[in-house]
Amino acid sequence: MKFICDRQSLSEAMLNIQKAVPGKSNIPALEGVLIQTGEDGITLSGYDLEFGITTQIPAEIEETGTIVLPARLFSDIIRKLSDDSVSVTVDANLLTTVTTKQTEFTIIGIDAAEFPAIPQIDGEKTLSIDQASLKSMIEQTLYAVAQNDQKPVHTGIKFEAEEGILTLVAVDGYRLALRREPAQILTPCDFIVPGRTASEIAKLIKEEENQADVYLSPKHILFQVSGYSVFSRLLEGNFLDYKNSIPKSSNTVVTVATRTFIDSVERASIIINDRFKNPLKISFEDATVSVLCKTPLGKVQDEFVANKQGDDIEIGFNNKYLLDALKYAHCDEVKLSFTSSLTPMTVTPPEGDSFLFLVLPVRLKNEG
Repeated sequence: MKFICDRQSLSEAMLNIQKAVPGKSNIPALEGVLIQTGEDGITLSGYDLEFGITTQIPAEIEETGTIVLPARLFSDIIRKLSDDSVSVTVDANLLTTVTTKQTEFTIIGIDAAEFPAIPQIDGEKTLSIDQASLKSMIEQTLYAVAQNDQKPVHTGIKFEAEEGILTLVAVDGYRLALRREPAQILTPCDFIVPGRTASEIAKLIKEEENQADVYLSPKHILFQVSGYSVFSRLLEGNFLDYKNSIPKSSNTVVTVATRTFIDSVERASIIINDRFKNPLKISFEDATVSVLCKTPLGKVQDEFVANKQGDDIEIGFNNKYLLDALKYAHCDEVKLSFTSSLTPMTVTPPEGDSFLFLVLPVRLKNEG
């Protein structure tokens, strides 16, 4: 096996492929990158039995073949080389030589037959969506994915595709994040993508006006984004019936400047730490929002002006959960809706329904 390719293209591909390569595995081949030659290039694959990434880069193929090379070692070598092109040669004993005009490395490869079979996701495309939209949707819901596996299905993001709309939902028991955008829905469906997979998809998407294509099989999902194919096992189980968790009405609606509210909460959070996790007490009275916090470190009260409609309300929140909902709104103003001090607050844009964040309140000590 022998090929010559652009060093920078190979280095960039290796850095991304490595995200799917486990640091340690009972199967040594999984700690490597699978390299396969094609008609006019090479295919690189990383896989950890749950999640994988493949990509193709142009190359001059002098001799066909396949090999598994230690992913981190090979990536470090390619990254540190200085020439524009690199040659990779593999002999019958899997001895692999990496050469440029100035440098030569020799490393030992692994027989490609030892690399577990990559899932084949056959069938027609399920949906397509603008890559930039998919990236923002993932980024604006990922924060609410459960971080423990008490209920594994909630460690992922639920995708719902129907009637020209793609909806993403994440929940962790304390908050909910929902994003929706128009998409080309070829087959109505719903499925749950592991949070790690979704995170890596968002990182791979470049700033370009291309479509992300999605292919679905009973157990796996395939995303094609920015020249990469990302495949993953789906999560199974009963996802929260989130529609019944969203309040149907409200007694108080407050429109606030997002940055102003964030700054106020961050000031109040100065006296909160890992030892003293007291909640924030937020009061909405007439046109004034008051943010109060007391801990053994001290007391802070901060006020700003907002546009309130409906009843006055006093409600408690975990500072981090409140900040996350505000920061991931990504708009100048947000609309906060309340039914009572013991029911979830909804955060939505002033106009439209592109996102909805739900934050559960914290019971304040003076409440029954």
